[in-house]
Amino acid sequence: MRAVRIQRPQLGLRARVTLAFAAGALALSAVLSGVSYGLVRNYLVDQTETAALREAFVNASVTQDGLRTASANIPRILTSLQDPDGSPSLVFHDDNWFSSKVGIGRESMPDAFRQAVNAGHPSRQTYRLGGSTELAVGLTLPGVAANYFEIFSLDQLDRTLRFLGFALLGAGLATTVAGAAVGRWAATRLMRPVAEVAEAAAAMAGGRLETRLPDLHDADLATLTSSFNSMAGALQARIERDARFASDVSHELRSPLTTLATTVGVLAGRRDELPERARAALDLLTADVERFQRLVEDLLEISRYDAGVADLHLEDVRLTELVSRAVASVGGPPVELGPGAIGDGLAIQADKRRIEQVIKNLVENAARYGGGATRVIVDAGHYVARVAVDDEGPGVAPAEREAIFERFFRGSAAGQRRGGGQGSGLGLSLVSEHVRLHGGRVWVEDNPVGAGARFIVEIPLVGPA
Repeated sequence: MRAVRIQRPQLGLRARVTLAFAAGALALSAVLSGVSYGLVRNYLVDQTETAALREAFVNASVTQDGLRTASANIPRILTSLQDPDGSPSLVFHDDNWFSSKVGIGRESMPDAFRQAVNAGHPSRQTYRLGGSTELAVGLTLPGVAANYFEIFSLDQLDRTLRFLGFALLGAGLATTVAGAAVGRWAATRLMRPVAEVAEAAAAMAGGRLETRLPDLHDADLATLTSSFNSMAGALQARIERDARFASDVSHELRSPLTTLATTVGVLAGRRDELPERARAALDLLTADVERFQRLVEDLLEISRYDAGVADLHLEDVRLTELVSRAVASVGGPPVELGPGAIGDGLAIQADKRRIEQVIKNLVENAARYGGGATRVIVDAGHYVARVAVDDEGPGVAPAEREAIFERFFRGSAAGQRRGGGQGSGLGLSLVSEHVRLHGGRVWVEDNPVGAGARFIVEIPLVGPA
């Protein structure tokens, strides 16, 4: 079995810039927070230990002096010691332990630490006792055969460092959010010219060939603007030149084509006098001349759209009457009314000639390539009038349902669509242009009541009469 590789969606440029700023701010804040925390922690620990050692040495000296007197009372000596933070003191003398606080004894210190001090090695050790952090300092008292111990609580230092850590973490998160916000702002500023280029390109694709980008004072973007405007100008000139060429050619063809059609008409009037082979040739010539005339007319119409001179002559039109007349002129089926149509009162503002041509082209397209139109339905939806033309042909493949409205389109069923040689190849393209000029839309879908295709035209409604 062949593995299917799933392609993950790529992040947009704006998202990538935002994430880059956020990641940079996070990394910078993490480094600064780590360095700051390490420096402050080392400083506070050093200060705390220094103060503890200083106090322990002073208290050990006082204890040593007290033990040298003849009437030494160790509990009284311990109560007289400096105890600003409530640090308990212990003395080991003559194999006995003495403590300044009830409940604090030798079990409050690690065994290894006590043994090291009792062996004559002054020591200090940080350890955990009952959920608290303690610092124990042990000193030997020479000359009195005793050892002095003092236990300092480091809970305050732990709370300070914990608060510092949370503060730095919050500052890091705030810095990351600020970096993301700055990145978003920078990405928006960066993408604004790109968005303007995209809007201008979309406007040109929609037919507004005069669209240009405004001049920018940014030296880095001025080249983009000038290049786009130069390209747009060249494209506009090329399209206008091609449109003028098509229009000029079509106009030039009309005169000789009219003469040719007149000549064919004269020959057709004497058709019965011609031999059999001549009559067959005349029939072929007549069909080709009619197709040629249709092609020239369609080219002239298309050239008006390309040149931007296609105008609408709007008037109030009763859609049902207009569609019935257009369908009847090309031999289509009777027009049916959908549930949204109100008798013959469905009215729109439209160019009557163009809408008639839309209906005729759709019915003729069904006759040529779809086995003939089976139904023509006039209906109304939400603020739109709708005309549907059904056929019983092979239908239109989903991949070709947009391309079929392009000029001279040839798809997978090209033999069926163009094989007859009767169409100009511009009928559906003109349908799309006429409907778009009215602010509507046209599309093709499967025939819901059988085989074939359904072409649907939607045009904005004025309202029922």
